[in-house]
Amino acid sequence: MSRIIWGAAGERVYEAGVDRGVLYVGGIGVAWNGLTAVKQSSSGGDPSPYYLDGVKYANVAGSEEFEATIEAYSSPQEFGQCDGTVGIQNGLFITQQKRKSFGLCYRVKLGNDVKGLEYGYALHLVYNALSAPTDRDNSTISDSVDVNKLSWALTTTPPVVAGYRPSAHMVIDSTKTPAAKLSAVEDILYGTDSAAPRLPSQEELIALFSA
Repeated sequence: MSRIIWGAAGERVYEAGVDRGVLYVGGIGVAWNGLTAVKQSSSGGDPSPYYLDGVKYANVAGSEEFEATIEAYSSPQEFGQCDGTVGIQNGLFITQQKRKSFGLCYRVKLGNDVKGLEYGYALHLVYNALSAPTDRDNSTISDSVDVNKLSWALTTTPPVVAGYRPSAHMVIDSTKTPAAKLSAVEDILYGTDSAAPRLPSQEELIALFSA
């Protein structure tokens, strides 16, 4: 055993930025250009106390649900059906339609005090997301042009995974993942010359990492 050391070289790790957004609709992935932020949150998970003979004997936390807010300057054309916008024909669209669920992948850079942002990154995978309507403001153009930033609030339906509580969010840390496995996962997520990009199931990912 050794004494605790605070602030050792290489152990000051931090997160920064978001990039490489991918939208998955109908099993196929497309690049999300213009993605500026993914704000993660959760609902539920509040503890419920239980008492017996006036004495607290248990404090059980409820299930949590992954939620997020996406901000972007633009969205892929394929996201229209997830936002309730359906194309009729020849550039004619109708809104307030049934919204389709989707998957999402984005990358967050990891840095430390030695390598900076070259230290690594984390891949975030979101399953069974559903977008909620948000307000959009369009103002007159003046001498300075402000680009409208779009946003969508997301809720999720977590898949059931044997051995774990249901969750709609998984994270892959490149600094802890063997290079061969990381490459295999990115080939699935981003596609190859012979295979279309797709979002692997949670069972598939667990089997790949356990192999």
